[in-house]
Amino acid sequence: MPQFSYRARRRSGELVEGVLDVADRSAAVTQIERLGLFPVAVDTAKAGAVNGTQRTGKSVDLMAFLPPTLRAQLRQKRKPKLQELATFTQQLANLIQSGMPLTVALNSMTHLESKGISADVSRELKQEVTEGKGLSDAMAKQPRVFSDLYVNMVRAGEQSGSLVEVLRRLANHYQQFAEVQSKFTSALIYPAMVCCVGAGIVAFFMFFMMPRFMVIFSGFGVELPLPTRLLMGFSNFLSRFWWLLGLLVIVAIILFKRFQASAEGARTLDEWKLNAPVFGKVMKLNLFGQFARTLGTLLQNGVPVLTALKITEQVIANRIVKEAIAKTRDAVTDGKTLAQPLQQSKVFPQLMVDLVRIGEETGDVPGALNNLAGTYENELQIALRVMTNLIEPILIIVMALIVGFLLISILLPLFRLISQIHS
Repeated sequence: MPQFSYRARRRSGELVEGVLDVADRSAAVTQIERLGLFPVAVDTAKAGAVNGTQRTGKSVDLMAFLPPTLRAQLRQKRKPKLQELATFTQQLANLIQSGMPLTVALNSMTHLESKGISADVSRELKQEVTEGKGLSDAMAKQPRVFSDLYVNMVRAGEQSGSLVEVLRRLANHYQQFAEVQSKFTSALIYPAMVCCVGAGIVAFFMFFMMPRFMVIFSGFGVELPLPTRLLMGFSNFLSRFWWLLGLLVIVAIILFKRFQASAEGARTLDEWKLNAPVFGKVMKLNLFGQFARTLGTLLQNGVPVLTALKITEQVIANRIVKEAIAKTRDAVTDGKTLAQPLQQSKVFPQLMVDLVRIGEETGDVPGALNNLAGTYENELQIALRVMTNLIEPILIIVMALIVGFLLISILLPLFRLISQIHS
């Protein structure tokens, strides 16, 4: 039976290769699809070929027969990061501003290195635009890369004839969000590292050091103090039933994931995040800044207020704030101003309500929202520093108490042993 070597992609975009013993190429394609893969190329191979190393025959690019949207999604392995999307957008804006036609600019984007965004994305955009579709319509077919926020702003730029300006605003928008995200992540790196190192030290002491001390103490017959007996009991429990502790951790994680996946559980967790001490303030500032920045950017680029509110609702991750935005959108649909439902929600701060009201009176709501976003982003930086400065001494104190307890548990029986020897 002839052999066929193949290359295919998983749904995640990962490329896999292999060899099949089937009657013909059609049967090979059928077998590949049964494996849950998307065939890219199928070649005839010599008998005994392994993993397609002895390929002969002509390669058939089956990816070319897939719809453009599916083809781009398969080649785009993951959703791009904010910084990667900002770089891509800035590059495209620069090319268009230089005087290039859109199709030529998109063709050049396939050769520019945009980390995180496959060149096939630009290639598919170029193909769609060449066929007469708008850039926003082409981007809407690739939701893995371009969000509703991105698509609607590009559409507004196309309609107003200011595509370059809109792209630059989008690049600035994602750049600012990337910086906030980076600062938020950086603030948590040190506490996470301290916790990991501390857990490693305690585990090493409990599993390797403490059993050896137990042998020493039992050999001398010294009466052990309470802290030492507690530590020895805990160490003995971990040595014998570590698997039970691991099982409990797995069960706890599964239960937490199920609780988090439920609508009521997710809402409860989001509410706790907003009301948590110290961390809650940081979360609120981040969410309010994100709300103001997104809504202000959309309105500034001519997106209708109802559409802008809907997109902003999709961008925000917290369910409490999502519900408040949804109620605001319903109220605006009924003819109310933006400031009224924001105030009635009891979620948004009075400062935001007042500035939005002033923006409505002066006819510059986008400007008011962008000013608010800048204010909240500056306050977020301060709050992150405060949170980090509070976490560091707390972690030091906790680690000192743990290490102190370990030392006392070891030193107390040693002191008793030394006193017995001298007596």
